[in-house]
Amino acid sequence: MGARRRAGGALVSVDVVIAAFNEAPSIGAVVRGCVAHTPSLGEVIVVDDGSRDDTAAQARLAGATVLALPRNRGKGVALREGLARARAEVLVLLDGDGQDRPDEIPLLLAALAPEVDMVVGSRFMGTFERGAITPINRAGNLALTGLLNALFSARITDSQAGFRALRRSAFERMSLEARAYDIETEMLLQTLARGGRVVEVGVTREARAHGRSGLRAVRDGTRILLRMLRLRARYGAPR
Repeated sequence: MGARRRAGGALVSVDVVIAAFNEAPSIGAVVRGCVAHTPSLGEVIVVDDGSRDDTAAQARLAGATVLALPRNRGKGVALREGLARARAEVLVLLDGDGQDRPDEIPLLLAALAPEVDMVVGSRFMGTFERGAITPINRAGNLALTGLLNALFSARITDSQAGFRALRRSAFERMSLEARAYDIETEMLLQTLARGGRVVEVGVTREARAHGRSGLRAVRDGTRILLRMLRLRARYGAPR
């Protein structure tokens, strides 16, 4: 697992998991950034979600372990596959499009104190660079986050952030079903519902340099909302 260092005061090993679909122009730089900036790095696991370009080849060249799915199955499926493969004590998730900054991984790890189960990299507590988010996606994220806080008595600022760190023990308590962009909500709410502690740190969100996001505001926003309501029905009102 490489040299061990301290994250949040505890000795840990760290794996990075990245779901990627048609991200060949950016994935190499993302992987190299993770290798350079992740203390106690075990491996960078890139799940190639049925890409039609050379995402997998570029990720391998940069030093990643690649899991190649035969067809595009969705971000949730890809992340679940990668998380199941990871073996480290701490798991870091970030996007493969270059919008999350690997040099901010130490910020998340520093906040992962012994009593914390998950650290979310909040873009709303940090910085959106010019062009990093569309107005409709900003409005939708804020609305969904506000509803999540109301339904679950939480105090989250960025429920859809994909840049996060969590303990393996927290992941092993989850029973994940999400296949698409609702995976972030499902992970967050299952952690909270089981009494886990979630904290946020401010991070930077860069503009996408290549290609375009697969997120569709109405379709995926509806899916996230339905996931939230199903989890509320499953776990009931917070006590």
